[in-house]
Amino acid sequence: MRATFHLKTLTVAVAALSVASVASAAGLDRSGQDITAFLQDGTYAESVYTYIDADVTGEDSSGNKIDDIAEDYDFFRYGVKTDINDTFSIGVLYDEPFGAAADYVGDNNFVAQGDLDNAINIISNGNASGLADANDKIGQLTEGALKAGTAAATLAAQAQNASSPQVAAELAQQAQEAQEKALELKGQAESLGAAVASAQVEKSTTGEATNVEVRTENVTAILGAKMGTNKEFQIYGGPVAQQVQADIALRGVAYGLANGYTAHISSDQDFGWLAGVSYSKPEIALKAALTYRSEIEHNANIGEQYPIVAALDGNPNQAGTIEITTPKSVNFDFQTGINPTTLATAKVRWVPWGDFAIVPPLYNEVSKRATGDDKGLALVSYDDDQWQVELGLAKRLAPKFAVSGTVGWDSGAGNPVTSLGPIEGYYSAGLGAKYNVTENWAVSAGGKYLWFGDAEGQIPTGDIVSDFESNDGFVLGVKVSYQAQ
Repeated sequence: MRATFHLKTLTVAVAALSVASVASAAGLDRSGQDITAFLQDGTYAESVYTYIDADVTGEDSSGNKIDDIAEDYDFFRYGVKTDINDTFSIGVLYDEPFGAAADYVGDNNFVAQGDLDNAINIISNGNASGLADANDKIGQLTEGALKAGTAAATLAAQAQNASSPQVAAELAQQAQEAQEKALELKGQAESLGAAVASAQVEKSTTGEATNVEVRTENVTAILGAKMGTNKEFQIYGGPVAQQVQADIALRGVAYGLANGYTAHISSDQDFGWLAGVSYSKPEIALKAALTYRSEIEHNANIGEQYPIVAALDGNPNQAGTIEITTPKSVNFDFQTGINPTTLATAKVRWVPWGDFAIVPPLYNEVSKRATGDDKGLALVSYDDDQWQVELGLAKRLAPKFAVSGTVGWDSGAGNPVTSLGPIEGYYSAGLGAKYNVTENWAVSAGGKYLWFGDAEGQIPTGDIVSDFESNDGFVLGVKVSYQAQ
């Protein structure tokens, strides 16, 4: 008969961190939405603090160096759970599941440098070397468009008075070609004019830099019911309240006509749900849980400032609403005893970031005009879904002390990826330790080192504007927990 494993002191799993996502390693994933606090035995409570320091550097498409854009980021996670009786359990969890914090600095295309001629050259894709050249070409294009338009009108009139159907058809064809040429030249003049207007924004915002901050908060209430001969199975579920807010500023010639765009998404709260099933076999310290979280749809107020709109005879400052749907997810948590002092853990997470997008109304409307596409562009979107895997071992070295180690992999959410978070996943290695101060109270601490995947940064038009390579970061955490059985 196999011995019972007394592994209470081994519930470390990188101590305070559980599954730690990092700034834009995959989409906006941060906390990993861990629910293992609810799966603990008896009455349990925890308070977790996590600190993320990522080093994300690269260069823009002009070859300028981009210093570290990833701001230090920290967040808390709390959880409390208790058994009502031997069948029912309740719990409340708090975490900050999604977020972003990036800030560009230095002499690069993501910071407004104030050089008007250089800005015109870059934004116009080299069609004008500076303001004087742009004004001259706009004049030539406008004059050419007028001449072509006049020629089209003359030819159309001649076609109506032609002596034969064949001559009329030829003149009508020439009139159509002249009209198309007029429209083409007019479009080129307008495009160059828009580049000049955007470059003037570059001058007026000198020193301002691209930055983004996204914060979310979740409160989850869970009710669980155990079943089976030995209460080894449990089904659980409950409502999730989520709050989201964001600030985004696009600066520098990298963003072309969107240079100077600013958006503030006001705090909004909405609701989703969670459901899952777990299995436990205490005699070998085995626990397995599969948890599904629903997507949550927000309709938040948004204020947008888009300077180029003024050049298009519109209102550059508009208020409206935006729909943001935070993604659903599936988490699988597993642990089992290997021997009476050693525990193995595994965590797998899936998030369909390929379905996620932030589409501000004014930004999208202007993009429709610029691209000629009725759908327009999203400000932030991702190509691929995220997969995250973490494997760990925990070893009890003394009755009150245990250590752990993990290795992990995150697939990222595609490459190229948004310039507001240019990382394509990561590999990680972590160490942790847990000390039981008393029979009920414990303190855990741990850290992870992360090797980020290389990524190309792109703007919503799909243009590649930056390249980020050989970046890394670390995550530190501390947890205080209480457990009584």
